[in-house]
Amino acid sequence: MSKCCINPSILSADFVNLQAELERISTADAVHVDVMDNHFVPNLTLGLPVVQRIQEVSALPLDAHLMISDADRWAPAYAELGLASVTFHVEAAAAPVKLARDIRDRGAKAGMALRPATPVEPYLDMLSELDMLLIMTVEPGFGGQKFLDITLPKIRRAAEAIRGSGLPLALQVDGGISADTIERAAEAGANVFVAGSAVYGSGDPNEAIRKLREAAEAVSK
Repeated sequence: MSKCCINPSILSADFVNLQAELERISTADAVHVDVMDNHFVPNLTLGLPVVQRIQEVSALPLDAHLMISDADRWAPAYAELGLASVTFHVEAAAAPVKLARDIRDRGAKAGMALRPATPVEPYLDMLSELDMLLIMTVEPGFGGQKFLDITLPKIRRAAEAIRGSGLPLALQVDGGISADTIERAAEAGANVFVAGSAVYGSGDPNEAIRKLREAAEAVSK
């Protein structure tokens, strides 16, 4: 598994000043872009045109998290924008293996997300089709939620399977990640951490990123 990465979520940023908000997280590993459709989740955020514009102005790679229905239809279009990675929800995909291949064919890394109650075991055989597995540590759709400790055993099982596979697969967690919770997630085996309010809610986002990275790496060593 790769090094610890901190991917701040711009869901907690000021949407009126997104370019300036991107510049405030210059030490991050990637920008986590939450795409919501008010159908798969009860919220509406960004669509293709806005994500395309963010891609054009961002100095950091974009890590798109698609919380949308009919992922088979829409996810490849996000990959075509030149994003570094595109993650779809397995609950919203009719053919997840084909979709992962479609994303990779368009030049992006393919990620697959699981809601807190979705078991990981049925999907372990398709790890070779993925570049990243995302375990949601809150219910998708809203920022600022409390980290669900009940997801820790699933993170451990996923991390063990990834290690056993020998694949260079990233294990991402998203939801409630803060200075108080990142160590638990890292100890369970996660190595890519999405943090929204913990970064943008601080006075110094880059300092918050540094502290989160330091905490995760201390556990991962």
